[in-house]
Amino acid sequence: MIVRRKDLPPFRCIVLLLLLTVCLSWSGMVSVAAAQDIPASVGADAPTAEAIDTAEGQGIGQTAAAPEEAVAAASLPRNLSPWNMFLNADWVVKTVMIGLALASVLTWTVFVAKTLELRRLGLAVRAASASLEAARSLGDVDERPEHQSGVSAALLAATSAELRLSADAPEKEGIKERVASRLSRIEAATARRMTIGTGLLATVGATSPFVGLFGTVWGIMNSFIGISQAQTTNLAVVAPGIAEALLATALGLVAAIPAVVIYNHFSRQIAGVKARVSDMSAATLRLLSRDLDRGVEPKAAKLKAVE
Repeated sequence: MIVRRKDLPPFRCIVLLLLLTVCLSWSGMVSVAAAQDIPASVGADAPTAEAIDTAEGQGIGQTAAAPEEAVAAASLPRNLSPWNMFLNADWVVKTVMIGLALASVLTWTVFVAKTLELRRLGLAVRAASASLEAARSLGDVDERPEHQSGVSAALLAATSAELRLSADAPEKEGIKERVASRLSRIEAATARRMTIGTGLLATVGATSPFVGLFGTVWGIMNSFIGISQAQTTNLAVVAPGIAEALLATALGLVAAIPAVVIYNHFSRQIAGVKARVSDMSAATLRLLSRDLDRGVEPKAAKLKAVE
């Protein structure tokens, strides 16, 4: 009996061959991919040559910058107080600071002196004005103590002097005009005396900020010169000049602001006193006119005006 060997169908053989080929190809691709991933990861973690050079450059820069920072810290002024800034300032900035300090001292000296003067004058003028308003004739005020000195005495003395000079004048209106002219001159002289010293306040208030600004500009110029000479911009070179400049500006404002405030204060006070002096002059003219209309010859007052 003959036994026949059963052969595999051709289709099955082809499928098996294809599966075997695909498996072999897949395993090869996986092996190649694994071999490529290992160097990539290693290269990502390992420093490159450029990174190494950069790190070395930074290390060298930090090493070189360390002494410079140490020098800057050592040379930086430890005490930037106003007095030390003044002592270390340039001679031009020192001159500006001294001038501004003197201007401030003069401002407060004028303030104290004018306050006492205007207070005393205001009290005297107020009392004399009330007395003139209450009087009925010039003869009523001749012997009163508030009219023995000061502006009131000057007004009455001028009136009496013009009456003596015009004793033979027939026109009364002419006498009034001449007396009014004399009284207006006394008012102007009193106003001039009261304004003595206020011009200094106006000058200090107007010019001190600009003088301080000049010191500021000069200090900043010195700072830039120091930067140019030292070839560095560290704080030790820039800080002193900037501090001197700011101190000059501060002194300018310290001198200017009180001067302006005090000037305005005195302007108001002087205006009030001038108004009262004008009232006294008008009251004196009324008394003179009243005496002339009554036909009463006013007495020549023997009063002494305080210059």
